Amino acid sequence: MQTSSAIPLLRIFSETKAKEFYIDFLGFSVDWEHRFEKNFPLYLQAHRGDLVVHLTEHHGDATPGSTIFVPVIGVGELHAELTAKNYGYSKPE
Repeated sequence: MQTSSAIPLLRIFSETKAKEFYIDFLGFSVDWEHRFEKNFPLYLQAHRGDLVVHLTEHHGDATPGSTIFVPVIGVGELHAELTAKNYGYSKPE
């Protein structure tokens, strides 16, 4: 048997806010988007480097509040990059 990296599914509730967070803030790129028909829930794949995630608006997909662990080499540089963006939701105080 051969396996590849797991792809986490992350539940989203607002396409606009999800893209603001994952694309604009975290720096992911959208690979593709899918809807069964216009005005149906969004399902999309995005990546940053080797990390691939699926974001889904579909009821029953994933669990709100889930946690994933992503090993990062260069976490200091990533922290500096994200801090420099001054994103309002990254300040939990």
